[in-house]
Formats: sequence, structure tokens, C-alpha cells
Amino acid sequence: MADDADGGRDVVVPLRLYKTIIVFATLIAIVFVIAGFVVLDVATQRATLQPGQVNPFAGLLGVALIAGGGAVYAFASRFRAEGMGKDKEQADEAPDDG
Repeated sequence: MADDADGGRDVVVPLRLYKTIIVFATLIAIVFVIAGFVVLDVATQRATLQPGQVNPFAGLLGVALIAGGGAVYAFASRFRAEGMGKDKEQADEAPDDG
């Protein structure tokens, strides 16, 4: 594991495991986001209901699914394969992004 400047961590894994994580995390994130929008659409009946008629539980579930999909994708981005990228703290490189 490598420390980032902002306190986060990258998890270095073998390439095969990295590919598996990225594929399944992306698939899960897509399913969660699409399901979230479907549930939100059902809660508002295609945005035709008045605010007082909206099903709040289904609406919150839809928003939670969308946020959950984003969280799955964000956490999956912490993984990297061996040899991917370089640490910015290495002495032989300039600290700028160029």
C-alpha cells in the first residue's frame, strides 16, 4: 500500500485481480445507478406527481442506490496493478505533473 498526499491509500494487486475488480466494480456500479434511476422514476411516476404525492421511501431508496453505485466505483478506483503509475514521492522525478 502506498500513502497518498491526502491520506488515501492505493492498493497494489496482481494484474489479473485488478482486471477482475475493475470489471465487477464497474458492472455493479452501473447496475446500482440504473436501478436507482428506475426506482426514482417509479417513486415520482415519471416526474408527473406533485411533491406531496411522491413516495418518499422509494425516492430515498433510488437516491441511495445511485450514491451506492458511485461509492462502489470510487472505492474500486483505489486499486492498481503492479507497475501502474509512479509514486510522486520518488526523488528522481520532478514534483510537477508535467
